[in-house]
Amino acid sequence: TNIGSILASVNPYKLIPGLYGEDAIARYRQHRLGELPPHIFATASECYCCLWKRHDSQCILISGESGAGKTESTKLLLKFLSAMSQTSVGAPASEKSTHVEEAILES
Repeated sequence: TNIGSILASVNPYKLIPGLYGEDAIARYRQHRLGELPPHIFATASECYCCLWKRHDSQCILISGESGAGKTESTKLLLKFLSAMSQTSVGAPASEKSTHVEEAILES
């Protein structure tokens, strides 16, 4: 569920088909926060939008107890941000490496 711009989620401890696939990325990249059901990709999309359209620095805080899914949530956020950056203005569609991916690899 969303609490304003905060996403509260529960680790299902199992893979849910289609929940984090390419179709979900495509769906959430087209909508603003609150237009679709709560999802980690909606949070990532809002962050990306604020970063590029408003030129505001962004931070996503992922919190929870051991086993809550923090590492998996981070991977999903990075997957979404990487996909978004591949379609950013000025980047050729055939480009395999993006600025986001390069920054992640360097860190």
